[in-house]
Amino acid sequence: MGILTIGIIGAGRIGKLHVDNLKLMPQIKIKAVSDVVVDHLHEWAASKEISKLTTNYQDLLADPEIDAVFICSPTNTHASIIEEAARAKKHIFCEKPVSFSVEETIQALEVVEEHGVQLQVGFNRRFDPNFKKVHDLVQQGEVGQPHILKITSRDPQPPSPEYVRASGGLFMDMMIHDFDMARYVMGSEVIEVSAYGTTLIDPAIEEAGDIDTAIVSLKFANGALGVIDNSRQAVYGYDQRLEVFGEKGAAAADNCRPTTVEMSTGESVVKEKPLYFFLERYTQAYIAEVTQFARAIMEKQSVSCTGNDGLQAERIAKAAKESLLSGQPVKIEHKKYAVN
Repeated sequence: MGILTIGIIGAGRIGKLHVDNLKLMPQIKIKAVSDVVVDHLHEWAASKEISKLTTNYQDLLADPEIDAVFICSPTNTHASIIEEAARAKKHIFCEKPVSFSVEETIQALEVVEEHGVQLQVGFNRRFDPNFKKVHDLVQQGEVGQPHILKITSRDPQPPSPEYVRASGGLFMDMMIHDFDMARYVMGSEVIEVSAYGTTLIDPAIEEAGDIDTAIVSLKFANGALGVIDNSRQAVYGYDQRLEVFGEKGAAAADNCRPTTVEMSTGESVVKEKPLYFFLERYTQAYIAEVTQFARAIMEKQSVSCTGNDGLQAERIAKAAKESLLSGQPVKIEHKKYAVN
């Protein structure tokens, strides 16, 4: 199968995480990392056997030895870097979302298609073994015709106002994972969205122009209904649950906990709180998504979470924001590369 040589664009928390997970695969070589500041990265890079650090990501695109790049830079840079990488004939793994603009995302995806490279979007939850099992059961017909989807996704603590201002908002930053999960698990497009949101946790989030608590109702093309609830603060941990109810029964994935031990006494029944941090909760998923990407490139297979998947999730997020502002349901047409 040979060696796949990779460059990492953006050496923040998620970029370093991908480096660690890619290092688990002996057929992967991470040659170079770029970031806006690299002075603090030399010792880290040496410990990971990364030979090149640069402040210019275009150095990675110009390197003929690099087969693929991971785009882990801020979201507002994703689309333009995708286009440049595609023109440089590099395969691309890009963190979600592709952009804050459906129009920009469409333009980037058209360039990817034109140059014949692979693009995988970092919706890691698809690769979580619990959620994937629910997906598989639904696709195998074990629950029959799906009727209702329920997704709960609540963070343990709210982000800073500075993060909120640059995030694209709760629907594009946080719930977009759940919009992708809805399409993935149900195997059907969302055709209508009704969104409700407010600020109940931190007034600074409202001052930053966002909400911290939301419920979104979905209508699917297959006739099923869905509901997603998000909160920026669940004091008991990282709350991640999903259920598909159908004509034959229901498939559900519960929270992951440090252990499955449950202590029962005459006074109470107690089990451990959910895992607190998203990197703990989705450790296996993060490893699985980069493994799948690398194998797809080396074996010349299609990636399983495409640029079009990223586009459709963005369309739902945009519709949710429109519904929140208008107070009305918003219909969606999931054309592949069309703005309307």
